[in-house]
Amino acid sequence: MLDSTAVLTVFWVYLAGVVIPGPNFVAVVHKAVAGTRSEALALVAGIVVVNLLWSSCAITGLGLMFAAFPWAALIVKILGAAYLMWFGARLIVSAGKHPASRTDEEPAGSAFRSFLQGVVTNIGNPKSMAFYAAVFSAAAPAHVSVSTFASMLAVVVVVSLTWYGLVALTLSQARIASAYQQARKVIDRLCGGLILGLGVRQLT
Repeated sequence: MLDSTAVLTVFWVYLAGVVIPGPNFVAVVHKAVAGTRSEALALVAGIVVVNLLWSSCAITGLGLMFAAFPWAALIVKILGAAYLMWFGARLIVSAGKHPASRTDEEPAGSAFRSFLQGVVTNIGNPKSMAFYAAVFSAAAPAHVSVSTFASMLAVVVVVSLTWYGLVALTLSQARIASAYQQARKVIDRLCGGLILGLGVRQLT
């Protein structure tokens, strides 16, 4: 039997959490203005896949693993922070060094690399797991029915895909991409600084 109240609660809490800017948002913004539209959407797909993984773990109770094994959570936290800091520092150092021209003809495998970047960026933020654990532990009933489980996962996919997809589609427009090319050094450093700061904050 579908628990519509639990599903609706997940929807509103998850929606509020997704729209708050974090590493995923910054990564989508930068990929949308610096890369091609298909690369940005591929990165979004990677983020959504990990969101689906985190929510499945939270609903089935696997998120309790971090509570039972705090050392595992610490390892993930350190590795995730290290990746975010590396990613942010790379953007800062290489700001303005990429070719100024942008083309919709991508090299082979660029969309797949963007997908992997979305996956790693999301996994690299263990606060995502904590967020899902908090949301679903508060909203999910003790015994989740199959229909409720499927509906909650659908909420996660639809909301995250819609939000990040809209960001990617909006910012990948030619006019916005052209504005990026004129100020790409500043934008790259700003995005890199934000991601680097998020990584440092994650460690502290």
